[in-house]
Amino acid sequence: MGRYRIRVATGAALFAGSHDRVQLWLVGARGETELELQLLPARGQEEEFEHDIPEDLGPLQFVKLRKHHSLVDNAWFCDHITVQGPVAFQEATFPCYRWVQADSVLCLPEGTARLAGNNALDVFQKHREKELKERRQIYCWATWKEGLPLTIAAGCEEDLPANMRFHEEKRLDFEWTLKAGALEMVLKHAYTLLSSWNRFEDFDHIFWGQKNTLAGQWFPGLYNPLMAPFDDPTFTLHSPSRDLPDENILCWVISQRPQMKRQGLDMGWSCAWITGVGPGGGTSRLCKHPPPTLHPDPTEKVRQRWQDDELFGYQFLNGTNPMLLRRCTSLPSRLVLPSGMEELRTQLEKELQNSSLFEADFILLDGIPANVIRGEKQYLAAPLVMLKMDTSGKLLPMVIQIQSPSPSSPTPPLFLPSDPPLAWLLAKSWVRNSDFQLHQLQYHLLNTHLLAEVIAVATMRCLPGLHPVFKLLIPHIRYTMEINTRARTQLLSDGGIFDKAVSTGGGGHVHLLRRALAQLTYCSLCPPNNLADRGLLGIPGALYACDALRLWEITARYVEGIIHLFYHGDDVVRGDPELQAWCREITEVGLCQAQNRGFPISFQSQNQLCHFLTMCVFTCTAQHEAINQGQLDWYAWVPNAPCTMRMPPPTTKEDVTMATVMGSLPDVRQACLQMVVTWHLGRRQPDMVPLGRHKEKYFSDPKAKSILNQFQTDLENLEREITARNEQLDLPYEYLKPSLIENSITI
Repeated sequence: MGRYRIRVATGAALFAGSHDRVQLWLVGARGETELELQLLPARGQEEEFEHDIPEDLGPLQFVKLRKHHSLVDNAWFCDHITVQGPVAFQEATFPCYRWVQADSVLCLPEGTARLAGNNALDVFQKHREKELKERRQIYCWATWKEGLPLTIAAGCEEDLPANMRFHEEKRLDFEWTLKAGALEMVLKHAYTLLSSWNRFEDFDHIFWGQKNTLAGQWFPGLYNPLMAPFDDPTFTLHSPSRDLPDENILCWVISQRPQMKRQGLDMGWSCAWITGVGPGGGTSRLCKHPPPTLHPDPTEKVRQRWQDDELFGYQFLNGTNPMLLRRCTSLPSRLVLPSGMEELRTQLEKELQNSSLFEADFILLDGIPANVIRGEKQYLAAPLVMLKMDTSGKLLPMVIQIQSPSPSSPTPPLFLPSDPPLAWLLAKSWVRNSDFQLHQLQYHLLNTHLLAEVIAVATMRCLPGLHPVFKLLIPHIRYTMEINTRARTQLLSDGGIFDKAVSTGGGGHVHLLRRALAQLTYCSLCPPNNLADRGLLGIPGALYACDALRLWEITARYVEGIIHLFYHGDDVVRGDPELQAWCREITEVGLCQAQNRGFPISFQSQNQLCHFLTMCVFTCTAQHEAINQGQLDWYAWVPNAPCTMRMPPPTTKEDVTMATVMGSLPDVRQACLQMVVTWHLGRRQPDMVPLGRHKEKYFSDPKAKSILNQFQTDLENLEREITARNEQLDLPYEYLKPSLIENSITI
């Protein structure tokens, strides 16, 4: 008996509040009581009540909620409820962080993490069993494509459980940028109708609008006019005509782009965008904001230097796909060195002896059927690239074999840096096109998105909200099911983006994903194992490798700290039925019997569990960011990473002309689509939650909170180290800067 203080927190997202009446009950070890509260939840607010309860409830165990509705169900997003009981009892926290809908009663257990018990009469055991039974009916597996990981059963985003959906701000931003991107495509295509498309410089006609995500987070062009008030600080730019009509101002600015670039208005050093036409009719007002970094825009640097061998090699170490390169221990068997190439063989063997020979092998693409776009056949190849690391740490290509040996071509041509410049450039373009395919499908879609979805669905099906592993993982699966569902219905569907612009579209992407899954091993997802296997440890210029290892170590310490709070020995790990069911659900069900590729079907020790959970968190956060964030930097200038090739690989070197190269690269429609999609996928999200900075407090244990605080401190220290290092670099590597790493896969 005594006075209870109850605080009810409502989420800050749009429409999180509700006009419906909410009932609330307190459930303790010795009794239960309904509170007569006039609770009308308001967005972003915390309401506080005091209530005298005559009976002795004992230690609080649950809070029960029921939201009534009138004609329309006005859902309420409840963050959490805290209850301060009489003096003898500590404050109890009841995490919710979900939508409360309809008239059903929602039961929230006190937030202390608990493992499953053997007492069937225990109220918490009954609660977790009931919760999992309900969740398994809501979160069902589905087969998207035979031979690929299972997915959430949802034909479209509307079919998803409410708690896996985008919040309204995220949905509006996502759908608006799709519409804005479509409009930009139309304008760019219209602008190029009367222009030539036979020189590299012609790509400049469409190289406006979106810009780099790292050099200041600014996006001049179409996206900003609706986001900037007209009376922002501005400067004036006068057009040649005093009577320039509103509808022509955009075209005029495009035509003046070279002049704007000379004035520094369209580069990484400053930011400008159109907000409208000023009072004079011929004056456009442009918002001007200084970027927060002094580094030039990487997209501009890629545009200027994409033909350089040094930048070509750099991308294998630190580009948007640093996952393919490996150090050679022998010359690849599929590299065919014909007679007359003795000098090249000698050079390769010398680099091999010095442990400075590397390879990038795209054999996974061999035999994959190529797309047909608008009635025109596209082409694929499976190149092999041999590279050397010189004494200054630069990674430089030595030879490219575009095609694999075949009965029709037992000795495919080899392309060398000494070849005619256009022939060598075309060979490198074939490599970059192949890298685009493997990056997007194998390393991005499969190894991060689809794997994270398997982890997310298994977590919701097998781990109740009281389980410490659920509390550890739930912040790292936010929005993942919806973004993957949208990818399947918009990006990868029949007639989707891949079919319209990518050479592996039209079904080839599914064949490639099946091959990639067959090669997906548990060790390949763990940087210490993966980097050691590829021979990339200890290379000073391998910035992805350096940062990935540091983040893995920091994440591992965080995971170990949490796990050791609840699992006090290996026998406790082995005896946790919910944990073991979760492990089997991932390996045997979601990943389609992946135990023969090293994935565990049970956990036998604390160390084994911690290693697996570190992989889960790292995959859903740092690894995805390393693979996703650089897309705009490296793919916006389309010749550097063409999404498709429209002519077959060259068989001779002397016949390669500018017409051959431009005829092979994407046409204007495909190039526009590539630019728009990579901006949409590679830009920083407006509701981005940095790694470890989630506001949800699933753990109520002070020790668990202290471990999270230490995780945040370790990330801050790494941030300072990376910032200091990047200040010394011509091209900073920022994809694994903790403040830029999203806490889950949301795009």
